[in-house]
Formats: sequence, C-alpha cells, structure tokens
Amino acid sequence: MRVLSLDLQDFRNYASLSLQLHEGINVFYGANAQGKTNILEAVYLTGTTRSHRGAKDRDMIRKGADEAHLRTQIVTAGGRYRIDLHLKKAGSKGIAIDLLPVKKAGDLLALTKMVFFSPEDLQIIKTGPAVRRRFLNQEMSRIDRIHLAQLLEYNRALAQRNKLLKDYSGRSGFEDELDLWDAQLVRTGEKIIAQREAFIRKMSVTAAGIHTSLTGGTETLSLVYEPSVSAAAFSRELALARDRDIRLKETTVGPHRDDMGVFLEAGQESSPAGKMDARIYGSQGQQRTAALSLKLAEIEMIRSETGETPVLLLDDVLSELDEQRQAHLLKSIRGVQTLITCTGLADLADRGFAADRMFYVENGTVRTQ
Repeated sequence: MRVLSLDLQDFRNYASLSLQLHEGINVFYGANAQGKTNILEAVYLTGTTRSHRGAKDRDMIRKGADEAHLRTQIVTAGGRYRIDLHLKKAGSKGIAIDLLPVKKAGDLLALTKMVFFSPEDLQIIKTGPAVRRRFLNQEMSRIDRIHLAQLLEYNRALAQRNKLLKDYSGRSGFEDELDLWDAQLVRTGEKIIAQREAFIRKMSVTAAGIHTSLTGGTETLSLVYEPSVSAAAFSRELALARDRDIRLKETTVGPHRDDMGVFLEAGQESSPAGKMDARIYGSQGQQRTAALSLKLAEIEMIRSETGETPVLLLDDVLSELDEQRQAHLLKSIRGVQTLITCTGLADLADRGFAADRMFYVENGTVRTQ
C-alpha cells in the first residue's frame, strides 16, 4: 500500500494543507510543537478512523472551525482509491471511499494497512496487560476482518453484561437475561481466544528473528499467550464466576482479561528454565528492544498475511533509540513507504540514510525541500 497525497482543511493547526508524498522515505522535520505529528495523525486517521493519540473528533478540529475535512489518495494491490473523512464537533464522523459513504470502520480497515510507531509504543512491554491487549486487537484486526467483527460483537456483549450487573437489584428475569449475554460472550470469546493463540504463536517466530538481529544473537525473545481462561473452559468458568461477578458488578473472566508474556533468554538456545519475564525483570534497554521487535514484526505479519506492505508512520522514534537500534530500524524500512518525524536531519545523515522527500514544518505550514 502507498499513500499518494494528503489534503487537510481545518485539521489541528492546519487551516489548509496539500501534500504529495513519495513512495519511499518521507521526512518531516522542524522544531517541536509545529505540527509534524499532526500530519502523521491525519494519515493514520484516514486509514483507521481513529487517532493514535485517542483524541476525540471535536478536539482535532482547528480552533474557530466547526468541522474538519481530510482526504488521502492511496494505492493498494486492488487499485487506486480516494478516502474522505469529515469530522464534526457534534455528531459522528463521515467516511467515504471513492465518494461512496462507508458505515463500518471495518470496510476501511480491510482496504488500508498502516503501522504507527511512537515513543509510547516503547512502553508496550513494561506497562499493564491492557496495552498489550490493545496492541493485539489492533494488529489482528488489520489482518483479519472477521476477527474485527468478532471483537466488536464480544465487546458489545461485554458492555451489556456489565451494565446488567451494575443495574442488578434482585429483579425478576435477571438470571435469564444474564444467560443470554453469557451465551453471546462464550460464542465469540471462544473464537477470539483461539485466534489470539494462533496469532501470538506466529508473531513469536517473526519477532524472535528480528530480536536476534537487533541483539547480535546475544538474546532470544519468545511470546507466550496468557489467556484469562481457555476456550474449552470459558463457558464453565463464566458460570462459576457468576456470584462473584454479581458481587463485584463486572465480568471477571474472559479474553478481555488476557495478557501476552514477553520472555528473554541469553544466547540463541531457548529453554523454559532460563527465560526471564521482560515485563518485570527486563532492563529499560531490553524492554525497548523487545518493543521494537514487536513493532517490526507487525510489518512482517501484515505483509505475510495480507500480501500488502503497510505504510509505516514513525513519530519521533529515532530520538528514543540508541545508535544500534536506530541503524537496524532504518535498515528494516527499506522498501516500505515511511513517514518519519524528527527535529533535525543530523541523525539520518549520520547513519548514511537518504530521504526520498523532505518537508520542513513550521507553525502549521509545510515546505517541500
């Protein structure tokens, strides 16, 4: 996949912007707080309908404006497409592909493939399970549209079950209604558990190879699925937890409680006894290297599973990595359309890395170099 152009109107600090992007490496440089990240956010938003920062629609509209318009022209294996996004201060966003309205985000995700990498992603390993679940959900949804539909269905059922638990007052019919939501949770949850297990197994192999290269063979990385409950036992454990769930007013069993273990071992030979849990015992350098391995594995997984090479968005990541990791990252993105933000060009020049197109960003204006 490639993004050919980006057009913005009243988005963040851009009153109007029109950019033609190169199919290779695009570098956006300039001082902090000038609007570099906003450009990457806009591209990602048109490909996923969501801000990587979790921003609300109204907060992305330029101050003084009532709405914002974003448009990208993209090329995929299936052809060339135009994507339009309309943000409103009140009401839901509008999405169109080739001027035809799109009602489901899944239709857009099935078309676009993007990977966003920011300094916050270097915290994937050291933060809590929710961050790793979100990483899994995002990556699996980009690869498998069916998984996205199942995940949305599970989350809707989970929200309704939790609402019912919170509203419980011993009223009649409560148990029957709870049975209905339990059945929906189990039906979709069993599939999600099986899919996550298979995905993590594949990603572990891909990430391990990348990690070996990053560390010069001094460490072995492995990923392990840590489910809240197995698919076979989900129905039984959910029933056993009912009294506890009623007491706590929340669902305590299911894939919404899953985690992914990240383990390191010295050398290239792996054995269960010698593995170290990087989430707890890994140094900051080890945790960052493991996180970088996961993000680079994300690119390879999307490419191998979908046949499309994703667009890579790197937001000020180079400043957070040492020279060895910078060099490996820059080497890994050859052949991948990449949008990079940085404060200066010295780091890239020092690595002998040549950009295909450079953009200087200052106070909401962009000048092509």
